[in-house]
Amino acid sequence: MSIKLISAIRPALALAALAGAGSLAACSSMPTSSVPVATASGAFNKADFAWSAGAGQGGIDGKIASSQDNVAFACVGSVGLTPSTPFTDARFRTLYGSTARAQLPADVVRARTVSDPNEDYREYVRSTTCENNSFSFDGLPDGRWYVIAPVRAGSGPVTVIMQQVQIRNGRTVNLSL
Repeated sequence: MSIKLISAIRPALALAALAGAGSLAACSSMPTSSVPVATASGAFNKADFAWSAGAGQGGIDGKIASSQDNVAFACVGSVGLTPSTPFTDARFRTLYGSTARAQLPADVVRARTVSDPNEDYREYVRSTTCENNSFSFDGLPDGRWYVIAPVRAGSGPVTVIMQQVQIRNGRTVNLSL
């Protein structure tokens, strides 16, 4: 290699080294979140659920306000609250076709097949009554949760409404399903 070529490469290498060091320093000084980072596999892992078992200051005040064919939905059972983890995200994507929001007949949801159907995460699922089309959860830690409400319009079939909710900074989310 000629001396001119080496002289031209050295500044470029020095800049690349500085850029790499700066990137690493930026990563190490990034603020951490109180919301846990779960494993990325989507397989059932109890550790992914641990954050949801604790108490927090957050809450959800919800009401059923949707209708079908101009007939208002009414609660027909307890409202469930499931923590969002890689496992439940994959499961809800299969069952509801979404991880954000869905409204499907309960029979359609029950008919869908999920991987690991025998994995039991019930100990992390919270439940509350739905009275007068209203429900609430309190004492929730910050994180993403799935609200699942079985409803019925008149004498029609049971429909399940699912929506993901984010609890941040111990606040209460007002939710209208």
